[in-house]
Amino acid sequence: MRVATPRPLRGMGRRFGDLKVRPKLMVLHNAFFLVLTCAVYLSVVSFAEQKLNDAAQREVTLVKNAFAAHSFEGDETSLRPYDLRTGAAGDFGLPQDAERFLFAYPGRTWQRDSASEHLYRVIEGSPRIYRVTLPLAFYSNLLAQLKLSVFAVLGSLYVAAVLLLELVIMPLYVYQPLQLMLAADAATRANERAAELIPEDYIPGDEIGRIMHSRNETVGLLRRHEDELEKTAADLQRKNAELEAAKRNLEAQDRLVSLGLLSASVAHEMNTPLAVLHGSIEQLLESAQDPATRRKLDRMIRVTGRLRRISEGLVGFSRVRREEMVAVPLRPLVDEAWHLVAIDEKAGGICFKNQIPAAARVTGNADRLMQVFVNLLRNALLAVPAGSGWITVGSRRTSLAGRDAVSVKVEDNGPGIPAEVLPEIFDAFVTARLDSRGTGLGLTVAHGIVTQHGGTITAANRPEGGAVLEVTLPAPSPGEKENQS
Repeated sequence: MRVATPRPLRGMGRRFGDLKVRPKLMVLHNAFFLVLTCAVYLSVVSFAEQKLNDAAQREVTLVKNAFAAHSFEGDETSLRPYDLRTGAAGDFGLPQDAERFLFAYPGRTWQRDSASEHLYRVIEGSPRIYRVTLPLAFYSNLLAQLKLSVFAVLGSLYVAAVLLLELVIMPLYVYQPLQLMLAADAATRANERAAELIPEDYIPGDEIGRIMHSRNETVGLLRRHEDELEKTAADLQRKNAELEAAKRNLEAQDRLVSLGLLSASVAHEMNTPLAVLHGSIEQLLESAQDPATRRKLDRMIRVTGRLRRISEGLVGFSRVRREEMVAVPLRPLVDEAWHLVAIDEKAGGICFKNQIPAAARVTGNADRLMQVFVNLLRNALLAVPAGSGWITVGSRRTSLAGRDAVSVKVEDNGPGIPAEVLPEIFDAFVTARLDSRGTGLGLTVAHGIVTQHGGTITAANRPEGGAVLEVTLPAPSPGEKENQS
């Protein structure tokens, strides 16, 4: 249903600030957004903190075991990332009892307490003391950064939502209709017939406008009844009772309007930020002359277009519709995914090869599958060494659940996936990268999309080093419609 935009009030003799219900509504919807934001923040932070604590415990245990079992016979590379150092007891500020313990029991480890981040050990026959730093501070800093980032993002969304609601939506679609209805009700109570009907130009085309139309019709009907009452004194008492009953009905309608305000405002919020972003990029594209800049802006236009289609699907959730599954060419899809990932400066020094045959096709939704390969390629890009890294994508024919399928492999020459992470690599918040860029959600999203397409996704390590992720998707049937985007 198309919603007409009402004209702003002019010369009505009142301001929106005179509406006594406005402060209560402001407090109500601000409190609602604040509680919702806090709930999301606490849920995300609590879940992330649990996962990070589990990951920290696993890594600390692995470091302790490796340090206790290490022979330190010229090969210390596996422990260098954890600040492995050697020296005398005085260099580390160790107490005498600790020094006596270490040299009395060579090979055993010593730690000040369970919360200390340093672990000490002496090798039999060696005068040196080895010290390794446990990654406790890393996880503490990572959790602090996560909390700050989530707080900043949710805070920005909260402020933007409240400003949009208070400066645009509520004044035009809520406060003005309420002001008109209250002014008309006051005129009705004062028997000012010239001002008791709301002008049609100020009535919106939404549900509140329908109530305003209903009110005008009710008032007009009441006035006609009132004129008929004047014809006979015998009907005067009955007509007055109907008038009072109708007035009480109008007041009840006003209360219903107040109860429906939040629903009328939230429906307009989703698409506005994306529309502004899309329009701004289009304006930049019109004025850009540099070819490299235009290529980047073209990619941004395509990305925002996909985001808008996702947003439209969320806004129109009441219209149940099934995503279109068509024959999707794999090679251009992977090329496009790499173009999106290649925005990262690191990609300039990486050797990328797309070895998928031009005839390879799968059945699916191109936008959703694009998200899968963007996640896989981005993970590979972050894992491979800068300047000497390579990423290869290939495919082969196979079968899946008794029907033809295509298997796509994404291989790289990075460090591979740690053995302790591999079994749960597709779980949320599981990441093998010990930096703040790894959220552990990309492979979880990819797994969900592939599963929805009736396919499978697996992860493994290459024997010669590096990781390989394999996505298997159903092949299209003969004559199946092909994606044209």
